[in-house]
Amino acid sequence: MTTGATTPPDALDPRVVRTRRDVLDATIEELLEGGWDSVTHARVATRAGYAKATLYTHWPDRLALVRDSFAAFGQMPHHEPTGDLRTDLLGELVSFRTAMVEHRLDRALVVLAERSGPVPELAFVRDAFVEDGERPMRRLLGGVVVEPALGALTAMLCGAVVHPVLLRGHVPTDEELAVVVDVAIAGLPAARS
Repeated sequence: MTTGATTPPDALDPRVVRTRRDVLDATIEELLEGGWDSVTHARVATRAGYAKATLYTHWPDRLALVRDSFAAFGQMPHHEPTGDLRTDLLGELVSFRTAMVEHRLDRALVVLAERSGPVPELAFVRDAFVEDGERPMRRLLGGVVVEPALGALTAMLCGAVVHPVLLRGHVPTDEELAVVVDVAIAGLPAARS
């Protein structure tokens, strides 16, 4: 568990865990609904139902609050690997699509992209968030290809979800994702695919 301040010794206390979860969830909700400027200790405290002092105890500034919120937000379910590359790549894309639509990951990515320029500290949050999200895909592909192909394939496969959702307002179907996976696999070295 990452924190903006030192993790308190009572972090495993169920009350502390519940408070942290409530606050981090409220931070993400505030960010997704109101944008960066709406994330203040006062607004998050009100939304979460806690005192501002509680927030300041664990998160001394807005960046710490947002960083920990994205770390918690990024812990979404991923596809459980089966050992079959096609099944696993498709499963991971379906999990990514679900996160984009049902967990409003699309909005989170937009906020991070939009604010990481004017708020350079958020670039670290964005990079860590994206790295965590790509990790399962990179693990699947890492046994088959190396850089720069690994990065290119990861971008291509993830782009099959990001592009239609963010730029076209269209949620890709299972069939569309399967085509992208098949195209990616067809381009892999014959000896390893």
